[in-house]
Amino acid sequence: MQATRAALLRGALAAGGFFLFTGVVTGLLQTSLFDRMVPRTALDYALLSLTAVLVGAYVTQRATLDDCGGDGCAYGGAATGFVAVACPHCNAVLVALFSASWLATYVDPIRPLLGLVGVGLLAGIIYYRD
Repeated sequence: MQATRAALLRGALAAGGFFLFTGVVTGLLQTSLFDRMVPRTALDYALLSLTAVLVGAYVTQRATLDDCGGDGCAYGGAATGFVAVACPHCNAVLVALFSASWLATYVDPIRPLLGLVGVGLLAGIIYYRD
């Protein structure tokens, strides 16, 4: 894999965009939009950062290859990473799709595991395609 300047730029933009979008929407990056009801932890920030870096690496790799197989795995890893750092009580998207009580009961306890699954999916597809 020979990464071109354009591929590296796309990867950096994807990583930065994922980090900012996910950080703001999940309340990890403090804004005046809303307050996060679940405490922020170092693990949340680590999972957000690692997922963003892997999304950037995936986009860089994908831009240099002709074969585009594995996109579903990468999208699943990014979505799982999003859910892993999201606040189960205050994320309007997740609460609208499921319910706050369902998220707090079933998703909140396994958020770290979901983060590891998301990182594993992204890292696995990057390794597999390289």
